[in-house]
This record gives sequence, C-alpha cells and structure tokens, in this order.
Amino acid sequence: MAAADKAKPSKTMLSLPVSVVVLAIAYIYFSTVFVFIDRWLGLFSSPGIMNAAVFSALAAACALTYRAAISTDPGRVPATYMPDVEDAESPIHEIKRKGGDLRYCQKCSHYKPPRAHHCRVCKRCVLRMDHHCIWINNCVGHANYKVFFIFVLYAVIACIYSLVLLVGSLASDSIQDEEKNGRSSFRTVYVVSGLLLVPLSIALCVLLGWHIYLILHNKTTIEQLC
Repeated sequence: MAAADKAKPSKTMLSLPVSVVVLAIAYIYFSTVFVFIDRWLGLFSSPGIMNAAVFSALAAACALTYRAAISTDPGRVPATYMPDVEDAESPIHEIKRKGGDLRYCQKCSHYKPPRAHHCRVCKRCVLRMDHHCIWINNCVGHANYKVFFIFVLYAVIACIYSLVLLVGSLASDSIQDEEKNGRSSFRTVYVVSGLLLVPLSIALCVLLGWHIYLILHNKTTIEQLC
C-alpha cells in the first residue's frame, strides 16, 4: 500500500502552467533543430547532424525528467507515523520555528515528522517539503526533489545551447541576407525565440543557483525563507 501511494500522483497532472511549459519545450526544440541548426549548419551536414542529435537528447532528457517531477508523489506522511515520545506530558502542537514540542497537523489530524509541512494547495502534509511549484502542478518534496533539480539543470543547459545556436544562425542568416539584399523569412522565429529564451535562461540559472545553494547548506526553500 505504501509503495502504491508513493507512485500515485497527488492530483491531475494537466494544468495551464504545465501546458505552457510543454508548449515552450516543443517550440524551443523545433525552432532550434529545424531553423537555427538547419539555417546555420545545414541539418544534413555532419555538424548539423551532431548538434541536432545532442540537442534532441537534451530535449528528451528535459521532457522525461519534467514528466517525472510532475507524476512522482513528493512524499506522503505515513498514516501510522508516530514520533518518538520521551516525555508523555509534552504538549502537542505545530512548531513553525525552533522548538522541542511535538509537531501535529490540525488539518490532516496526524503528527508531522521533522521538515514535513502542510501544503494548502495539495491539502496534505509533504515530507521534506521545499515548495509547491505551479509549473509542475505538484509539490517539490522528499521523493521528487532530485528529479526536479535534474530537470532544472537539463533545462538550463538546453536553453543556453539553444541561445548559442540562435546567435550563430542569426549571424549566418544576416550575412546571407546582405548578399541577397533581402530579408530573412524566419525573422519572426528569431524574435519570438529570443524573447522566450533570454528571460527563461536567466530565470532558470537563478533557480538552479538557488537550489545549489540550498543543497550545499542542507536546507529547503521553506526553511531558508522562514
């Protein structure tokens, strides 16, 4: 039963933010492979095939880890959990900061292990809860923190890689347009991709740096900010 609870998603995976992320991944992949690489290196040249293969592998890794972060239960507090009680007369209430009292969730009506927190969105307690992420429509906790971190890492590498290919393709396209005295038919793709990739790369790099800091200090976002 415990294994089944762990594998079962807490709720429906599909939401508007998740749909936006999926569409962004798909757009970045197709624009990178079929526009940036094709226009700059040639999709069927040796450099083109190599870059397309590497970026496709990165995109697949992003998609798989993203799905895992969405579908993996972040960690449920077992219904049979009981803390080790040395003092039977110790008061029972939730401690949000430092303290030695037993932690009890009034909403879930059971004890809470150390570092577990109640999520108002998921409406349950989550083991070693880091935060509730709307972009995966799930909490980030004990069971899915690793795959969430790996997804962010892959996403940073993919975005920076795509930006490099965008710049190279744009430079190559500009030279060809000057020689032909014409305008690029892919200008809209370059503009939309730039407006998407630049802020996304910055945001993901900040997020990755934040979680590297938390890992090095053995803390969660909740513990650091509270």
